[in-house]
Amino acid sequence: MRERTSDVYENGFTDHVLVCTNARDSEYAACAEAHGDAVLETVTSWLRDRGVFWSRVHVAETSCLGLCSADGTAVAIHPRGRWYSDVTPEDVPPLLAEEFGTDASRLGIESTTSEVEPR
Repeated sequence: MRERTSDVYENGFTDHVLVCTNARDSEYAACAEAHGDAVLETVTSWLRDRGVFWSRVHVAETSCLGLCSADGTAVAIHPRGRWYSDVTPEDVPPLLAEEFGTDASRLGIESTTSEVEPR
């Protein structure tokens, strides 16, 4: 095992966006059926358009984040400690603009206790 934290930070990484695309054969909702792939693509496009995709902001497709809903997918943004459910592709641009700034200039912000309270 190699601990690589310093390598990641030296390369300019500041934030991580996790997007659930979990599918399951069940009576319960899952993000794959609630626009998961489209949300992932919209997140990627928004970050790429601002020149920060995989340079400053890493994006990961995940399995269940525990915020299942038929109305949209689950998204987590770290190190901010922000968790969202019911995210649709249309929600992504205003969500990322609020978190990162419209030009993605507010990167690398860690949350504080007061910032973590629901909006």
